[in-house]
Formats: sequence, C-alpha cells, structure tokens
Amino acid sequence: MKTLFVSAAASTVMLTALAGAVPDVARSPVPNIRPLLLSALEAEDGRAHGLLVGEMADFITQHFKATSPIYVDVRTAKRYTQPGCARLLLNFWQEGVQLANGANPNKKEVEFGLDYCMDGLPPRSKSSQP
Repeated sequence: MKTLFVSAAASTVMLTALAGAVPDVARSPVPNIRPLLLSALEAEDGRAHGLLVGEMADFITQHFKATSPIYVDVRTAKRYTQPGCARLLLNFWQEGVQLANGANPNKKEVEFGLDYCMDGLPPRSKSSQP
C-alpha cells in the first residue's frame, strides 16, 4: 500500500499561498490522500473532499500553529483513455497558518497535478478522452 509522506521541508512548500479552495462541502477524515484520489476517479463529477488527519497532519498543524484542520480538495482535470486513469488536481489548504517570517496568520494553499490510476500507478499513455 502506498502512502503520502510529506517532510517538514515539503510541508512549508505545501502551505504556499494559492487560490481556489472549496470550503463548504462534506468532508471525510483521511490519514492519507489515496482514498480521495480513488473517490475522485470514481465520482461522476470527478471530485472528492477530505480532511487530512493523523500524525503528519498533527505535525504540520502544530508546526505552523494553524487554526484549522488541513483541507484537501481533489478534482479531475482530464480523463485518460486508459480506464480508471486521470489527471487529478489536488488542493491542500489550512486557515491561520503562522509562517516563520512573523507575518500575521492567514490561509495558505498549494495546488498540484497528479496523473493517477485506480491501481495506484500513473497511466501508461497520456492520450485523453474526447
């Protein structure tokens, strides 16, 4: 089983300011992002939402003295012709993040893309569905 591991240095990158989070949706607590990736691949609208929980989430929240859980939004950018495979966009965000530079705590986000299939591997081909 594959799990997401984010180092302390990567957590700083993960909480870089971007835009576009989805605040008011039902969210499932997840210890890693794999269940959300699979849910987005299976969902008709290609979306899944969750709250990252567990040791790493606790570490990140404490490290940045944040005032909210870590929210995760996954949406499908495009589906590939290989069944069960897509380009997924992942958005992580958290409220009340205090960075080391002493700025006022505020919301921080990061979004990145991931080519992913139901078997946990990247697609064999990048050709997309029409």
